[in-house]
Amino acid sequence: MPLPENSSRPMNGAEFIESIRDDREIYVYGERVKDVTEHPAFRTPVRSMARLYDALHDGRVKTVPTDTGNGGYTHPFFKMATSAEDMLDAKEAMTQWARLTYGWMGRTPDYKAAFLGTLKVNDEFYGEYRDNALRWYKESQEKVLYWNHALINPPIDRNLPPDEVGDVFLHVVKETDSGVVVSGAKVVATGSAMTNMAFLGYAGAPVRDRKFAIVAGIQMNTPGVKLISRTSYAQTADETATPFDYPLSSRFDENDAILILDNVLIPWENIFLYGDVDQFNVFGPKSGFAHRLTFQGATRLAVKVDFITGLLSKSLALTGTKDFRGVEMRLGEVMAWRSTFWAIADEMARNPVPWLNGSVQPNPDAVNSYRWLSMVGYARIREIVLQDLGSGLIYLPSSVKDFQSPEVRPYLDKYVRGSGGISAEERVKTLKLLWDAVGTEFGGRHELYERNYQGSHEQVRLLVHWDAVGSGKERELEEFAEQAMSEYDLNGWTLPELR
Repeated sequence: MPLPENSSRPMNGAEFIESIRDDREIYVYGERVKDVTEHPAFRTPVRSMARLYDALHDGRVKTVPTDTGNGGYTHPFFKMATSAEDMLDAKEAMTQWARLTYGWMGRTPDYKAAFLGTLKVNDEFYGEYRDNALRWYKESQEKVLYWNHALINPPIDRNLPPDEVGDVFLHVVKETDSGVVVSGAKVVATGSAMTNMAFLGYAGAPVRDRKFAIVAGIQMNTPGVKLISRTSYAQTADETATPFDYPLSSRFDENDAILILDNVLIPWENIFLYGDVDQFNVFGPKSGFAHRLTFQGATRLAVKVDFITGLLSKSLALTGTKDFRGVEMRLGEVMAWRSTFWAIADEMARNPVPWLNGSVQPNPDAVNSYRWLSMVGYARIREIVLQDLGSGLIYLPSSVKDFQSPEVRPYLDKYVRGSGGISAEERVKTLKLLWDAVGTEFGGRHELYERNYQGSHEQVRLLVHWDAVGSGKERELEEFAEQAMSEYDLNGWTLPELR
Protein backbone atom coordinates (compact mmCIF):
# COMPACT_ATOMS: atom_id res chain seq x y z
CA MET A 1 0.00 0.00 0.00
CA PRO A 2 2.01 3.03 -1.19
CA LEU A 3 1.78 6.26 0.75
CA PRO A 4 0.26 9.37 -0.83
CA GLU A 5 2.68 11.23 -3.06
CA ASN A 6 2.65 14.28 -0.76
CA SER A 7 3.30 12.29 2.39
CA SER A 8 5.74 13.99 4.74
CA ARG A 9 6.63 10.93 6.81
CA PRO A 10 8.04 7.43 6.35
CA MET A 11 5.91 4.30 6.42
CA ASN A 12 4.82 3.08 9.83
CA GLY A 13 4.76 -0.60 10.77
CA ALA A 14 1.22 -1.31 9.61
CA GLU A 15 1.82 0.46 6.29
CA PHE A 16 5.06 -1.46 5.78
CA ILE A 17 3.23 -4.77 6.27
CA GLU A 18 0.54 -3.73 3.79
CA SER A 19 3.18 -2.58 1.30
CA ILE A 20 4.51 -6.14 0.92
CA ARG A 21 1.13 -7.91 0.98
CA ASP A 22 0.93 -8.56 -2.77
CA ASP A 23 1.26 -11.36 -5.30
CA ARG A 24 5.07 -11.68 -5.13
CA GLU A 25 6.26 -15.13 -6.15
CA ILE A 26 8.06 -16.90 -3.29
CA TYR A 27 8.66 -20.63 -2.90
CA VAL A 28 9.63 -22.51 0.25
CA TYR A 29 9.39 -26.28 0.87
CA GLY A 30 8.05 -26.81 -2.65
CA GLU A 31 5.03 -24.56 -2.26
CA ARG A 32 4.25 -21.02 -3.32
CA VAL A 33 3.72 -18.58 -0.45
CA LYS A 34 0.27 -17.02 -0.64
CA ASP A 35 0.88 -14.09 1.73
CA VAL A 36 4.40 -13.32 2.91
CA THR A 37 3.06 -11.38 5.90
CA GLU A 38 1.19 -14.42 7.28
CA HIS A 39 3.28 -17.42 6.20
CA PRO A 40 5.10 -19.05 9.17
CA ALA A 41 8.44 -18.71 7.39
CA PHE A 42 8.15 -14.92 7.36
CA ARG A 43 5.37 -13.53 9.56
CA THR A 44 7.38 -12.99 12.77
CA PRO A 45 10.45 -11.50 11.00
CA VAL A 46 8.05 -9.22 9.06
CA ARG A 47 6.66 -7.95 12.34
CA SER A 48 10.15 -7.52 13.75
CA MET A 49 10.85 -5.28 10.77
CA ALA A 50 7.57 -3.43 11.27
CA ARG A 51 8.77 -2.50 14.78
CA LEU A 52 11.65 -0.62 13.17
CA TYR A 53 9.24 1.44 11.08
CA ASP A 54 7.10 2.21 14.12
CA ALA A 55 10.22 3.35 15.95
CA LEU A 56 10.63 6.15 13.38
CA HIS A 57 7.35 7.58 14.69
CA ASP A 58 7.47 7.13 18.46
CA GLY A 59 10.80 8.71 19.35
CA ARG A 60 12.85 5.53 19.75
CA VAL A 61 14.95 6.34 16.66
CA LYS A 62 16.50 9.64 15.68
CA THR A 63 15.02 11.30 12.59
CA VAL A 64 16.07 14.38 10.62
CA PRO A 65 14.34 16.68 8.10
CA THR A 66 14.32 15.47 4.50
CA ASP A 67 16.21 17.40 1.83
CA THR A 68 13.66 16.60 -0.89
CA GLY A 69 11.36 19.57 -0.36
CA ASN A 70 8.41 17.61 1.02
CA GLY A 71 8.72 19.15 4.47
CA GLY A 72 8.96 15.78 6.14
CA TYR A 73 11.43 13.73 8.14
CA THR A 74 13.44 10.57 7.51
CA HIS A 75 16.07 8.20 8.82
CA PRO A 76 19.38 10.13 8.74
CA PHE A 77 21.28 7.53 6.67
CA PHE A 78 18.90 8.02 3.73
CA LYS A 79 20.43 11.49 3.30
CA MET A 80 23.99 12.02 2.15
CA ALA A 81 26.14 13.38 4.97
CA THR A 82 27.96 16.68 4.59
CA SER A 83 29.69 16.74 8.00
CA ALA A 84 30.79 14.63 10.93
CA GLU A 85 27.63 15.77 12.72
CA ASP A 86 25.52 14.22 9.95
CA MET A 87 27.54 11.02 10.21
CA LEU A 88 27.00 10.89 13.97
CA ASP A 89 23.26 11.39 13.48
CA ALA A 90 23.24 8.44 11.10
CA LYS A 91 25.29 6.33 13.52
CA GLU A 92 22.87 7.11 16.36
CA ALA A 93 19.84 6.11 14.29
CA MET A 94 21.51 2.95 12.96
CA THR A 95 22.48 1.98 16.50
CA GLN A 96 18.94 2.52 17.76
CA TRP A 97 17.49 0.42 14.94
CA ALA A 98 20.08 -2.34 15.46
CA ARG A 99 19.32 -2.49 19.17
CA LEU A 100 15.69 -3.34 18.35
CA THR A 101 16.93 -6.55 16.72
CA TYR A 102 19.96 -6.93 19.04
CA GLY A 103 22.12 -6.70 15.91
CA TRP A 104 20.77 -9.93 14.39
CA MET A 105 19.09 -8.44 11.30
CA GLY A 106 21.84 -7.15 9.03
CA ARG A 107 19.87 -6.16 5.94
CA THR A 108 17.48 -3.68 7.51
CA PRO A 109 16.42 -0.71 5.32
CA ASP A 110 19.42 1.39 6.40
CA TYR A 111 21.74 -1.17 4.79
CA LYS A 112 20.64 -0.27 1.27
CA ALA A 113 20.44 3.38 2.27
CA ALA A 114 24.22 3.12 2.01
CA PHE A 115 23.65 3.20 -1.76
CA LEU A 116 20.39 5.14 -2.01
CA GLY A 117 21.79 8.03 0.01
CA THR A 118 24.55 8.63 -2.57
CA LEU A 119 22.28 9.13 -5.57
CA LYS A 120 21.76 12.88 -5.30
CA VAL A 121 25.38 13.99 -4.90
CA ASN A 122 26.61 11.41 -7.41
CA ASP A 123 23.83 11.75 -9.99
CA GLU A 124 26.22 12.60 -12.83
CA PHE A 125 27.79 9.13 -12.56
CA TYR A 126 24.56 7.65 -13.96
CA GLY A 127 24.71 9.64 -17.21
CA GLU A 128 21.51 9.36 -19.24
CA TYR A 129 19.81 7.70 -16.25
CA ARG A 130 20.59 10.62 -13.93
CA ASP A 131 16.91 11.52 -13.46
CA ASN A 132 16.17 7.98 -12.33
CA ALA A 133 18.85 8.26 -9.65
CA LEU A 134 17.36 11.53 -8.39
CA ARG A 135 13.83 10.13 -8.36
CA TRP A 136 14.78 7.04 -6.36
CA TYR A 137 16.80 9.15 -3.93
CA LYS A 138 13.68 11.23 -3.26
CA GLU A 139 11.16 8.40 -3.03
CA SER A 140 13.36 6.12 -0.94
CA GLN A 141 14.21 8.87 1.51
CA GLU A 142 10.65 10.10 1.97
CA LYS A 143 9.10 6.66 2.48
CA VAL A 144 12.20 4.91 3.89
CA LEU A 145 11.67 2.20 1.30
CA TYR A 146 12.99 -1.24 2.08
CA TRP A 147 15.38 -2.48 -0.63
CA ASN A 148 17.29 -5.75 -0.75
CA HIS A 149 20.21 -6.26 -3.07
CA ALA A 150 21.59 -9.09 -5.17
CA LEU A 151 25.08 -8.52 -6.55
CA ILE A 152 26.81 -11.87 -6.77
CA ASN A 153 26.54 -14.33 -9.65
CA PRO A 154 25.61 -17.92 -8.72
CA PRO A 155 28.54 -20.25 -7.91
CA ILE A 156 28.38 -21.88 -11.33
CA ASP A 157 31.17 -21.86 -13.95
CA ARG A 158 33.02 -19.11 -12.10
CA ASN A 159 36.15 -20.24 -13.89
CA LEU A 160 34.67 -18.67 -17.04
CA PRO A 161 34.31 -14.97 -17.85
CA PRO A 162 30.85 -13.69 -16.83
CA ASP A 163 29.96 -13.05 -20.46
CA GLU A 164 30.21 -16.78 -21.20
CA VAL A 165 27.64 -17.93 -18.63
CA GLY A 166 24.64 -16.27 -20.23
CA ASP A 167 22.28 -19.11 -19.46
CA VAL A 168 22.66 -18.40 -15.71
CA PHE A 169 24.06 -14.92 -15.06
CA LEU A 170 21.78 -11.88 -15.23
CA HIS A 171 21.70 -10.28 -18.68
CA VAL A 172 19.44 -8.27 -20.97
CA VAL A 173 17.46 -10.43 -23.39
CA LYS A 174 15.96 -7.59 -25.42
CA GLU A 175 15.09 -3.91 -25.39
CA THR A 176 11.51 -2.64 -25.73
CA ASP A 177 9.80 0.75 -25.74
CA SER A 178 8.87 0.18 -22.07
CA GLY A 179 12.24 -1.03 -20.84
CA VAL A 180 14.59 -3.99 -20.98
CA VAL A 181 13.73 -7.64 -20.52
CA VAL A 182 16.23 -9.52 -18.36
CA SER A 183 16.85 -13.13 -17.38
CA GLY A 184 19.26 -14.81 -14.99
CA ALA A 185 19.84 -15.47 -11.31
CA LYS A 186 21.54 -13.79 -8.37
CA VAL A 187 22.79 -15.03 -5.01
CA VAL A 188 22.01 -14.50 -2.21
CA ALA A 189 19.11 -12.08 -1.85
CA THR A 190 19.03 -11.78 1.94
CA GLY A 191 15.71 -10.64 3.38
CA SER A 192 14.29 -10.19 -0.12
CA ALA A 193 10.96 -11.86 0.63
CA MET A 194 9.91 -8.96 2.85
CA THR A 195 11.34 -5.99 0.91
CA ASN A 196 9.69 -3.44 -1.36
CA MET A 197 12.40 -3.42 -4.03
CA ALA A 198 15.35 -5.46 -5.28
CA PHE A 199 18.57 -3.75 -6.31
CA LEU A 200 20.28 -5.61 -9.14
CA GLY A 201 23.97 -4.94 -9.48
CA TYR A 202 27.22 -6.82 -9.87
CA ALA A 203 30.45 -7.55 -8.01
CA GLY A 204 33.08 -9.66 -9.70
CA ALA A 205 35.28 -9.94 -12.76
CA PRO A 206 34.85 -7.20 -15.40
CA VAL A 207 32.33 -7.81 -18.17
CA ARG A 208 32.83 -7.03 -21.85
CA ASP A 209 29.39 -7.62 -23.32
CA ARG A 210 26.94 -4.74 -22.86
CA LYS A 211 23.99 -7.05 -22.27
CA PHE A 212 25.51 -8.01 -18.88
CA ALA A 213 26.10 -4.38 -17.94
CA ILE A 214 22.94 -3.42 -16.06
CA VAL A 215 22.31 -1.86 -12.65
CA ALA A 216 18.64 -1.40 -11.83
CA GLY A 217 15.85 -1.61 -9.29
CA ILE A 218 12.72 -3.70 -9.53
CA GLN A 219 9.58 -4.14 -7.47
CA MET A 220 9.35 -7.52 -5.78
CA ASN A 221 5.93 -8.36 -7.23
CA THR A 222 7.02 -7.79 -10.85
CA PRO A 223 5.94 -10.73 -13.05
CA GLY A 224 8.79 -13.17 -13.61
CA VAL A 225 10.62 -12.31 -10.35
CA LYS A 226 10.91 -15.52 -8.33
CA LEU A 227 12.42 -16.28 -4.94
CA ILE A 228 13.39 -19.79 -3.88
CA SER A 229 14.03 -19.58 -0.15
CA ARG A 230 16.45 -21.59 1.92
CA THR A 231 15.33 -23.54 4.98
CA SER A 232 13.27 -21.31 7.24
CA TYR A 233 14.61 -21.19 10.77
CA ALA A 234 11.56 -19.16 11.77
CA GLN A 235 9.09 -21.75 10.46
CA THR A 236 10.98 -24.64 12.05
CA ALA A 237 10.92 -22.84 15.40
CA ASP A 238 7.24 -21.95 14.99
CA GLU A 239 6.17 -25.50 14.20
CA THR A 240 8.40 -27.48 16.57
CA ALA A 241 9.10 -25.24 19.56
CA THR A 242 8.39 -21.93 21.29
CA PRO A 243 10.18 -18.56 21.51
CA PHE A 244 11.66 -19.77 24.83
CA ASP A 245 13.48 -22.54 22.92
CA TYR A 246 14.56 -20.53 19.84
CA PRO A 247 14.28 -16.83 20.70
CA LEU A 248 16.49 -15.60 17.83
CA SER A 249 15.69 -18.12 15.09
CA SER A 250 11.96 -17.53 15.48
CA ARG A 251 12.19 -13.75 15.42
CA PHE A 252 15.11 -12.47 13.37
CA ASP A 253 15.48 -14.92 10.46
CA GLU A 254 16.29 -12.85 7.35
CA ASN A 255 15.53 -15.64 4.94
CA ASP A 256 18.15 -15.82 2.20
CA ALA A 257 16.85 -16.71 -1.24
CA ILE A 258 17.89 -17.55 -4.77
CA LEU A 259 16.65 -14.65 -6.89
CA ILE A 260 15.56 -15.67 -10.39
CA LEU A 261 14.45 -13.29 -13.10
CA ASP A 262 12.62 -15.11 -15.88
CA ASN A 263 12.09 -12.67 -18.76
CA VAL A 264 11.38 -9.78 -16.43
CA LEU A 265 10.59 -6.33 -17.80
CA ILE A 266 12.55 -3.58 -16.03
CA PRO A 267 11.06 -0.16 -16.94
CA TRP A 268 13.49 2.43 -18.27
CA GLU A 269 12.74 4.65 -15.28
CA ASN A 270 14.10 2.00 -12.90
CA ILE A 271 17.51 1.68 -14.56
CA PHE A 272 20.66 3.26 -13.10
CA LEU A 273 23.21 1.98 -15.64
CA TYR A 274 22.87 -0.02 -18.83
CA GLY A 275 25.13 -0.84 -21.75
CA ASP A 276 28.13 1.29 -20.72
CA VAL A 277 30.62 -1.46 -19.92
CA ASP A 278 33.33 0.89 -18.66
CA GLN A 279 30.99 2.66 -16.27
CA PHE A 280 29.42 -0.60 -15.16
CA ASN A 281 32.79 -2.15 -14.29
CA VAL A 282 33.70 0.75 -11.97
CA PHE A 283 30.32 0.90 -10.24
CA GLY A 284 31.74 -0.58 -7.01
CA PRO A 285 34.42 2.03 -6.30
CA LYS A 286 32.71 4.97 -8.04
CA SER A 287 29.15 4.72 -6.69
CA GLY A 288 30.14 5.56 -3.12
CA PHE A 289 28.24 2.55 -1.84
CA ALA A 290 31.16 0.42 -0.64
CA HIS A 291 32.45 2.60 2.19
CA ARG A 292 28.99 3.53 3.45
CA LEU A 293 27.82 -0.07 3.70
CA THR A 294 30.76 -0.78 6.01
CA PHE A 295 29.60 2.09 8.24
CA GLN A 296 26.19 0.49 8.64
CA GLY A 297 27.76 -2.94 8.98
CA ALA A 298 30.25 -1.89 11.66
CA THR A 299 27.57 -0.14 13.70
CA ARG A 300 25.22 -3.12 13.51
CA LEU A 301 28.01 -5.57 14.35
CA ALA A 302 29.04 -3.52 17.38
CA VAL A 303 25.49 -3.79 18.73
CA LYS A 304 25.45 -7.54 18.04
CA VAL A 305 28.74 -8.06 19.86
CA ASP A 306 27.43 -5.99 22.78
CA PHE A 307 24.56 -8.46 23.02
CA ILE A 308 26.79 -11.54 22.79
CA THR A 309 29.25 -10.12 25.33
CA GLY A 310 26.54 -9.47 27.90
CA LEU A 311 24.97 -12.85 27.31
CA LEU A 312 28.35 -14.61 27.57
CA SER A 313 29.17 -12.83 30.84
CA LYS A 314 25.81 -13.82 32.32
CA SER A 315 26.18 -17.41 31.10
CA LEU A 316 29.65 -17.82 32.61
CA ALA A 317 28.35 -16.56 35.95
CA LEU A 318 25.47 -19.00 36.12
CA THR A 319 27.72 -21.95 35.22
CA GLY A 320 30.15 -20.96 37.98
CA THR A 321 33.26 -20.47 35.82
CA LYS A 322 33.39 -16.70 35.39
CA ASP A 323 36.15 -16.23 37.97
CA PHE A 324 38.46 -18.87 36.52
CA ARG A 325 41.60 -17.07 35.34
CA GLY A 326 41.63 -18.41 31.77
CA VAL A 327 37.89 -17.87 31.34
CA GLU A 328 38.16 -14.34 32.69
CA MET A 329 41.04 -13.66 30.32
CA ARG A 330 39.03 -14.78 27.29
CA LEU A 331 36.00 -12.76 28.41
CA GLY A 332 38.37 -9.80 28.46
CA GLU A 333 39.34 -10.65 24.87
CA VAL A 334 35.68 -10.61 23.83
CA MET A 335 35.26 -7.24 25.54
CA ALA A 336 38.30 -5.95 23.64
CA TRP A 337 36.72 -7.05 20.35
CA ARG A 338 33.52 -5.28 21.40
CA SER A 339 35.45 -2.06 22.09
CA THR A 340 37.31 -2.41 18.79
CA PHE A 341 34.13 -2.51 16.72
CA TRP A 342 32.68 0.52 18.50
CA ALA A 343 35.94 2.43 18.07
CA ILE A 344 35.96 1.64 14.35
CA ALA A 345 32.34 2.77 13.87
CA ASP A 346 33.05 5.93 15.86
CA GLU A 347 36.14 6.73 13.81
CA MET A 348 34.17 6.30 10.58
CA ALA A 349 31.71 8.93 11.79
CA ARG A 350 33.93 11.43 13.59
CA ASN A 351 36.67 11.70 10.99
CA PRO A 352 35.01 11.43 7.58
CA VAL A 353 36.76 12.43 4.36
CA PRO A 354 35.51 14.80 1.63
CA TRP A 355 33.69 13.23 -1.31
CA LEU A 356 31.54 14.76 -4.08
CA ASN A 357 29.65 18.05 -4.06
CA GLY A 358 30.28 18.91 -0.44
CA SER A 359 29.46 15.43 0.88
CA VAL A 360 31.63 13.22 3.10
CA GLN A 361 32.36 9.51 3.28
CA PRO A 362 33.32 7.32 6.27
CA ASN A 363 36.97 7.38 7.25
CA PRO A 364 38.73 4.96 4.86
CA ASP A 365 41.27 3.68 7.40
CA ALA A 366 38.42 2.68 9.70
CA VAL A 367 36.56 1.15 6.75
CA ASN A 368 39.51 -1.08 5.90
CA SER A 369 40.01 -2.03 9.55
CA TYR A 370 36.41 -3.19 9.76
CA ARG A 371 36.60 -5.14 6.50
CA TRP A 372 39.17 -7.53 7.88
CA LEU A 373 38.70 -7.45 11.65
CA SER A 374 34.99 -8.20 11.42
CA MET A 375 35.72 -11.50 9.68
CA VAL A 376 38.28 -12.76 12.16
CA GLY A 377 36.80 -11.11 15.26
CA TYR A 378 33.33 -12.59 15.05
CA ALA A 379 34.67 -16.08 14.40
CA ARG A 380 36.99 -15.73 17.40
CA ILE A 381 34.17 -14.58 19.66
CA ARG A 382 32.05 -17.57 18.66
CA GLU A 383 35.03 -19.86 19.28
CA ILE A 384 35.43 -18.48 22.82
CA VAL A 385 31.73 -18.99 23.57
CA LEU A 386 31.87 -22.62 22.45
CA GLN A 387 35.16 -23.23 24.24
CA ASP A 388 34.26 -21.77 27.63
CA LEU A 389 30.61 -22.82 27.90
CA GLY A 390 31.27 -26.31 26.56
CA SER A 391 28.69 -28.86 27.64
CA GLY A 392 26.70 -26.16 29.41
CA LEU A 393 25.27 -25.23 26.02
CA ILE A 394 23.72 -28.69 25.60
CA TYR A 395 23.05 -29.64 29.23
CA LEU A 396 19.54 -28.42 28.58
CA PRO A 397 16.03 -29.90 28.33
CA SER A 398 14.49 -30.35 24.90
CA SER A 399 11.67 -27.87 25.25
CA VAL A 400 9.76 -25.46 27.41
CA LYS A 401 7.27 -28.33 27.70
CA ASP A 402 9.68 -30.06 30.10
CA PHE A 403 9.12 -27.24 32.57
CA GLN A 404 5.38 -27.74 32.20
CA SER A 405 5.62 -31.47 32.99
CA PRO A 406 4.87 -32.34 36.65
CA GLU A 407 7.09 -35.41 36.33
CA VAL A 408 10.11 -33.62 34.85
CA ARG A 409 10.01 -30.19 36.49
CA PRO A 410 11.30 -31.26 39.95
CA TYR A 411 14.37 -32.86 38.37
CA LEU A 412 15.08 -29.76 36.31
CA ASP A 413 14.78 -27.51 39.35
CA LYS A 414 17.33 -29.65 41.22
CA TYR A 415 19.80 -30.85 38.60
CA VAL A 416 19.75 -28.08 35.97
CA ARG A 417 19.77 -25.07 38.27
CA GLY A 418 22.39 -22.38 37.84
CA SER A 419 25.28 -21.52 40.12
CA GLY A 420 24.85 -19.05 42.95
CA GLY A 421 21.18 -19.73 43.51
CA ILE A 422 20.10 -19.11 39.91
CA SER A 423 16.91 -21.01 39.08
CA ALA A 424 16.80 -23.74 36.46
CA GLU A 425 14.35 -21.70 34.43
CA GLU A 426 16.69 -18.70 34.24
CA ARG A 427 19.71 -20.87 33.51
CA VAL A 428 17.97 -22.71 30.69
CA LYS A 429 16.48 -19.52 29.27
CA THR A 430 19.91 -17.87 29.20
CA LEU A 431 21.79 -20.78 27.68
CA LYS A 432 19.12 -21.55 25.08
CA LEU A 433 19.42 -17.95 23.94
CA LEU A 434 23.20 -18.25 23.70
CA TRP A 435 22.96 -21.62 21.90
CA ASP A 436 20.57 -20.06 19.38
CA ALA A 437 23.18 -17.34 18.84
CA VAL A 438 26.12 -19.66 18.19
CA GLY A 439 25.06 -23.30 17.81
CA THR A 440 21.81 -23.67 15.90
CA GLU A 441 21.41 -23.39 12.13
CA PHE A 442 20.58 -19.74 12.74
CA GLY A 443 23.81 -19.28 14.72
CA GLY A 444 25.93 -21.09 12.15
CA ARG A 445 24.43 -19.03 9.35
CA HIS A 446 25.43 -15.87 11.21
CA GLU A 447 29.08 -16.83 11.38
CA LEU A 448 28.95 -17.54 7.64
CA TYR A 449 27.29 -14.15 7.16
CA GLU A 450 29.89 -12.21 9.14
CA ARG A 451 32.78 -14.05 7.48
CA ASN A 452 31.50 -13.30 3.96
CA TYR A 453 29.68 -10.01 4.51
CA GLN A 454 32.32 -8.03 2.59
CA GLY A 455 33.12 -10.84 0.16
CA SER A 456 35.49 -13.81 0.24
CA HIS A 457 38.41 -13.65 2.69
CA GLU A 458 40.84 -13.16 -0.18
CA GLN A 459 38.71 -10.51 -1.86
CA VAL A 460 38.47 -8.52 1.37
CA ARG A 461 42.23 -8.33 1.77
CA LEU A 462 42.60 -7.39 -1.89
CA LEU A 463 40.03 -4.60 -1.39
CA VAL A 464 42.06 -3.23 1.49
CA HIS A 465 45.16 -3.16 -0.70
CA TRP A 466 43.42 -1.75 -3.75
CA ASP A 467 41.87 0.98 -1.62
CA ALA A 468 45.31 1.93 -0.33
CA VAL A 469 46.68 2.07 -3.87
CA GLY A 470 43.76 4.06 -5.27
CA SER A 471 43.77 6.61 -2.47
CA GLY A 472 47.53 7.13 -2.61
CA LYS A 473 47.96 5.79 0.91
CA GLU A 474 50.34 3.03 -0.16
CA ARG A 475 52.66 5.52 -1.84
CA GLU A 476 52.42 7.83 1.17
CA LEU A 477 53.55 4.99 3.45
CA GLU A 478 56.40 4.10 1.11
CA GLU A 479 57.55 7.73 1.15
CA PHE A 480 57.52 7.67 4.95
CA ALA A 481 59.89 4.69 4.91
CA GLU A 482 62.02 6.36 2.22
CA GLN A 483 62.29 9.45 4.41
CA ALA A 484 64.00 7.40 7.10
CA MET A 485 66.33 5.88 4.48
CA SER A 486 67.29 9.34 3.25
CA GLU A 487 68.70 10.23 6.66
CA TYR A 488 71.77 7.99 6.27
CA ASP A 489 73.97 6.56 3.48
CA LEU A 490 77.24 4.65 3.02
CA ASN A 491 79.15 7.51 4.60
CA GLY A 492 76.94 7.80 7.70
CA TRP A 493 74.22 10.24 8.79
CA THR A 494 72.95 12.78 6.26
CA LEU A 495 71.06 14.81 8.86
CA PRO A 496 73.19 17.82 9.90
CA GLU A 497 72.13 17.57 13.54
CA LEU A 498 73.43 13.97 13.75
CA ARG A 499 76.83 14.57 12.15
